[in-house]
Amino acid sequence: MDSQLRVIVLQLQSVDHVQTNVEQVMNLLESVSREDKPAFVCLPENALYMRLKEGERIAGLDLHDECFRDLAKVADAKNLIIHVGSVPLVWQGKLANSSVMIRPGGSIQASYQKIHLFDIALEGQKPMRESDVFAHGSEPAVVGVNDWNVGQTICYDLRFSELFSRYAQDGVDLIVVPAAFLQKTGEAHWHVLLRARAIESQCYIVAAAQAGAHVSPAGTRHTYGHSLVIDPWGQIVAEASGDKPECMILTLDKSGIAKVRQQIPMRNHRRLSKTNA
Repeated sequence: MDSQLRVIVLQLQSVDHVQTNVEQVMNLLESVSREDKPAFVCLPENALYMRLKEGERIAGLDLHDECFRDLAKVADAKNLIIHVGSVPLVWQGKLANSSVMIRPGGSIQASYQKIHLFDIALEGQKPMRESDVFAHGSEPAVVGVNDWNVGQTICYDLRFSELFSRYAQDGVDLIVVPAAFLQKTGEAHWHVLLRARAIESQCYIVAAAQAGAHVSPAGTRHTYGHSLVIDPWGQIVAEASGDKPECMILTLDKSGIAKVRQQIPMRNHRRLSKTNA
């Protein structure tokens, strides 16, 4: 059993044109070398489509669409397992903010639907209601990546510790948090929430983010960036900038998880019943 996992975190600056975003992903992956063991590529929320005009109708993607086939070719050529952080996906007759897993050999599967939708009203800003567009997901989802168990979340899910507690009780090794945080909430909450979730869950957190100014004829949006990888002790081991696309490559080791769990055996000390996320 291999205790190491090569992780590739892509920070994007997505727009409202799917093929443009696919090309951005491909450009960032161009210099990635192929290795015998598949590497795990993490993309942010809204990876292939970022709505930039308020009220614009979102056309859902289908798993058979060309954008996924293009990424599958890259996954096969470079031996990558690609976690497409989120896309608007037609799922069971509804539109869901969904993660998609693409594996070498051509496997393309919807892997998680965002449970907690972003319905908020920040002071001085127009309210945002993600639930006007998407249906709520209902189930946590763990996927296998080589010999690692990976829990899945999307952006606003980060604020709900019970979902992370569920994954911690399931003994996951890593939790992905693909995101498109606003500048205001990112400055105040991004780092502290992610570090807290890593400490609580005693596992790695990989948070691929959208960053900077997303500009198209339809409009402009700004996101916080600062993609992060955090270890089970809560230390930041990799961080991207706040304003541009980037590719971070690093190797994680399960020994770091075991060390923290042995020192502070939270799973043995838990007194409340298993959380229902």
